[in-house]
Amino acid sequence: MLLDFEKPIAELEDKLSAMKQLAKDSDVDVHEAIAALESKISNLKEETFNNLTRWQRVQLSRHPERPYTLDYIYEITDDFIELHGDRTVGDDKAMVGGLGTIDGKSYMFIGQQKGRNTKQRQMRNFGMANPEGYRKALRLMRIAEKFNIPIVTLIDTPGAYPGLEAEERGQGEAIARNLIEMFQLKVPVVCIIIGEGASGGALGIGIGDRVLMMENTWYSVISPESCSSILWRSWDYKEQAAEALRLTAKDMLELKLIDGIIPEPLGGAQVSYKKASNELKKVIISEVAGLEKMSVEDRISTRIDKFSQMGVVKE
Repeated sequence: MLLDFEKPIAELEDKLSAMKQLAKDSDVDVHEAIAALESKISNLKEETFNNLTRWQRVQLSRHPERPYTLDYIYEITDDFIELHGDRTVGDDKAMVGGLGTIDGKSYMFIGQQKGRNTKQRQMRNFGMANPEGYRKALRLMRIAEKFNIPIVTLIDTPGAYPGLEAEERGQGEAIARNLIEMFQLKVPVVCIIIGEGASGGALGIGIGDRVLMMENTWYSVISPESCSSILWRSWDYKEQAAEALRLTAKDMLELKLIDGIIPEPLGGAQVSYKKASNELKKVIISEVAGLEKMSVEDRISTRIDKFSQMGVVKE
């Protein structure tokens, strides 16, 4: 799938492929032309992806070929054991979690999971967790705390599921309970937005000692489309809404709402799962190692102070 702003690049890449095929099938010397075209493509990629609008980054965060939570987990861990169920209602497939090791060290991974095709999307509920998903996440966090295992959450959701049955089972209470409990966890907690970070659905697993965003992701109280529909009664103004919301990783860092940005391969994480995963892995190892040097009391106190200062204005 090509996004609108990727089409000029794709057209040049098609020309490059045709030129290389011509060189292969004939004696025509086109090496200089190939080199010039490769340079042009490289420059166009740099210019395009270094100057994306906020709405274009939203589009890139939703790219159907972008790595999801389980893709990253299986790529960066030596082994992974998925754990299921909230021990009350059932096993929410939109929220996944379990124990994995990186270089011999155990981590508890928790995150939302989207699907690749129609059947998977239905099973995963498009990455929108029900209350039992957040209660499963909290159960896994408590297990991690019991065995002194650091927690890593990978956030990628268009929001918590807004259906009637979710409200009947206490969607708001489940998310609120996670917020309270995550502030008090005695183990290091690193939260990383790997795609979409929308509303309370993201925040329900987003309270951590370190909150990081991958380069082409967004984090906001509402999606651009929903914001547009509320303010303008139409989705046609989603680009203006994205600009007004200031929801990109760069915006969040400037507003001091996150602690850092994880770089992606040029063109987005979908260009190279391995490169994107390696960057993620390095950051997880580094951040957890730093947090483990702090005492439990200092870590919790710093975590609480970090979020308490958000939105406070001093004159």
